Amino acid sequence: MTHTVHPIALFRLSVLGPLTSRLDLPHGERKRLLKELASRPYEIPGSRRCYLSEKTIEAWFYAWRRGGIDALAPRARRDKGQSKLAPELQALILQAKRENPKRSLDELRRLLEAQGVVAKGTLKRTTLHRLLQRHGLSRPTGADSQLVERRSYVAQYAGDIWYGDVMHGPKVPIKGQLRKAYLVSLMDDASRLIAHSAFCPGETALDIEGVLKQAILKRCLPRKLVIDNGAAYRAASLQSICARLSIPLVYCRPYEPESKGKLERWHRVVRAQFLSELTHQHLHSLETLNTCLWAWVEQVYHQRLHSTLGCTPLQRWQQDLDTLRSLGPFASNLDALFYHRQSRRVRKDGTVSFDGRTFEVPYSLVGRTVALVVDPQAGKVVGVESLEGEPLGAATPLDRIGNTHRRRRRSAPVDSEGEARPAADRTFNAIDQACTQHGKPLLFTEED
Repeated sequence: MTHTVHPIALFRLSVLGPLTSRLDLPHGERKRLLKELASRPYEIPGSRRCYLSEKTIEAWFYAWRRGGIDALAPRARRDKGQSKLAPELQALILQAKRENPKRSLDELRRLLEAQGVVAKGTLKRTTLHRLLQRHGLSRPTGADSQLVERRSYVAQYAGDIWYGDVMHGPKVPIKGQLRKAYLVSLMDDASRLIAHSAFCPGETALDIEGVLKQAILKRCLPRKLVIDNGAAYRAASLQSICARLSIPLVYCRPYEPESKGKLERWHRVVRAQFLSELTHQHLHSLETLNTCLWAWVEQVYHQRLHSTLGCTPLQRWQQDLDTLRSLGPFASNLDALFYHRQSRRVRKDGTVSFDGRTFEVPYSLVGRTVALVVDPQAGKVVGVESLEGEPLGAATPLDRIGNTHRRRRRSAPVDSEGEARPAADRTFNAIDQACTQHGKPLLFTEED
């Protein structure tokens, strides 16, 4: 035998080992060996499975007895390139695809079912795909169908590019209920360092902003932030924060996880090396889970040799300490940069509402539309600004009882000719009106 042996045939022959060396086995002994071979794990080429059935191994054995190792090589299907669909149905499918090359398999199937050509649920996606592939129609024509060119790249310096994404985590007790936690992470491209990562009760813009703030405090400012295209990342509050910090936002194209391949790889590492080791004790609360996560990131992940970098993520990040973008002028008012602004119209009594609560603002703002400055993490109203960002004063919780003793500013009354009356005249008239209302005579006159 001088021809090349197929690798699959060699693998199958290695599985049959004990059976090929003893051809005169009694029936019972062969069954025992088949059962034993089926219980062993194998590295099956081209498959994620690791076990084989007894019937499969037995079929390989009889094929080997009939034709030797060549019989163990995989054979092409006899009906390869052929479709079991009726020629008339094939013509309709191809015509519908040519009319609109962008039609997906599901759309083609729904179209045929709506026309009554096929019964609902009888036409399989795989059958459609094989037919279209055989006729060169499995990929739509046009610019949208062209292969997207992807290149492996890495940022030159640490801090040049950060990636942000969310991963669904385990369930933990949150506010008395068992709820899913979400892992929000920010990774540096050049060093694979995790700027910050935390399990949050949701995947909202507020959760992402909290992780971003902690990442900036720990690892300085990034020069570019690459994030997902979800609604949370499109929130106006997150965009405003990044604009104030001069951090350009780059949104990935929808349904292209390859754009954040390094962070997707980090998620697989978290699942395989961190979540797999957790016990019920570690899932006692969200705080406990985060404590374990931060310890694992700093003591294990950041200290472990990275195969691509040739060093640990922390060592690679420390090589570029001189090139990192420092907080600079943002350091003194970083908290204020993460505040939210809520547009409100001031009522006639000088109050505005937020989150079911009422706040008093300077009375001179009555009737104006202002921006209520809110600390979203603490749920606290800090003050009020103009829509242009100019501070206008404080916003204090409304105290109705305290307002009963509060001295109010009033405008001076005028006489019939439009001139302000003297204070003594105003006092005399006030006393006169009070006595008249109670039915009592005035006890003194102007001469007194």
